[in-house]
Amino acid sequence: MPLDPPVAAILESFNALPPLHFDGADPEVLREANRQMAAQTPLSRPIEVGSVENTSVPGPAGDIPVRVYRPTAGQPVPTVVFFHGGGWLAGDLDTHDDVARRLCRDVTAVVVSVHYRRVPENPYPAPLDDCLAATRWVADHIAEYGGRRDRLAVAGDSAGANAAAVIALAFRDDNQPLTAQLLAYPPTDFLGDYPSITENADGYFLTKDLVTEIRRGYAGDDPEVRGSWRISPLLAGDHTRLAPAVIGTAQYDPLRDEGRAYAEALEKAGVDVFYRNYDGLIHAYLNLFGVSPAADAAVGEMFAELARRLSGGFTSYQPVGNVRP
Repeated sequence: MPLDPPVAAILESFNALPPLHFDGADPEVLREANRQMAAQTPLSRPIEVGSVENTSVPGPAGDIPVRVYRPTAGQPVPTVVFFHGGGWLAGDLDTHDDVARRLCRDVTAVVVSVHYRRVPENPYPAPLDDCLAATRWVADHIAEYGGRRDRLAVAGDSAGANAAAVIALAFRDDNQPLTAQLLAYPPTDFLGDYPSITENADGYFLTKDLVTEIRRGYAGDDPEVRGSWRISPLLAGDHTRLAPAVIGTAQYDPLRDEGRAYAEALEKAGVDVFYRNYDGLIHAYLNLFGVSPAADAAVGEMFAELARRLSGGFTSYQPVGNVRP
């Protein structure tokens, strides 16, 4: 399927700029460029939610900034801990404000959006440690956020989806209940070489070279480190008994095939999985729902599937056969 026309127009402008590289670049310059890109796809006005609060939670290296979105519905409701994308280097609470607001509205959930430490100043395991600490804090204080104790989920896109997948594994291993996980175009295997990395190597925002640089910046080059389940959740030895998963990938994304491979691994292990590969879209489509009807439909479907799982509480973790080409 061809590129979604609004996405193609965005890519035409982006591809006219000098190629983006993480290696050797000033991280603040890259972060500002990411913020400017996010500002190019604004909604006419912010999505209305019940309330928005900037606060923090305790972390291993000091307080972790979070932004708490509460729905207009009465309490208590489900709670979703959300981790933004950005290659572990860029992205922040503002670049994903529209996404968090829509998640809060569509799912009717408290959303705690987490701004973890980023590379290159803080490589692995610092970003993951912050995400884990924030999720555990929310789980232990969920009533204070207006959430139900039996309705906790994690969600994220790109680097944030990697964190969400790893946290789902960690919570299972610690026998901590988790109701669902939403993973948008997740990087799941730092050692694998998948056809989509070559098929979508250039011209679709996230490039093959950028994938290489991002992974090196986060986890270094040691195969033993990169093959750990805390970095490559697909390589975990056991995927059974994980929280039900909603996984979305994009046709023109280098990470497409490893996201699908993760969905297949979870379903094979008996996990309830909804998976969809969205035709015509690119990496980062979660941020494009305001300008692309195709992205809008994809985000709507994924959030609806998350809401469906959260409305039912804990499941029996039986497969539902939703992994499709």
